[in-house]
Amino acid sequence: MPKLVQLYIKQVLLGFGLSGLFVGGLLYTNVGNLWHLVTSSDIGLIAVIMLFMANGIIFAGVQFAIVIMRMGHEDDTPKGGKRQPIATDIPVRVAASAPSQNLSQNPQNAPQTRL
Repeated sequence: MPKLVQLYIKQVLLGFGLSGLFVGGLLYTNVGNLWHLVTSSDIGLIAVIMLFMANGIIFAGVQFAIVIMRMGHEDDTPKGGKRQPIATDIPVRVAASAPSQNLSQNPQNAPQTRL
């Protein structure tokens, strides 16, 4: 079996284990009166299973993502450039000209009037 598949299965099991602890903690501490809702309803077991599965999927995905992102490798290739400073405080003269303000000579730039 490839190492990546083994890693994924391991992280999924860990994520569902964390989900079990999380759901057990929710029920034990009775958050939002959840323990009473689950034990007094006839479909309370389905709600607990749904909560476990939904959190298991989330925790497994996050666990796998964290492990994959931490699997960095050293890049020995040069990063490019000579690492020499560039002088950016030298003033440069730039020629600029303003457009003509006489609108009678250039009717394309005249403002349009709507009727």
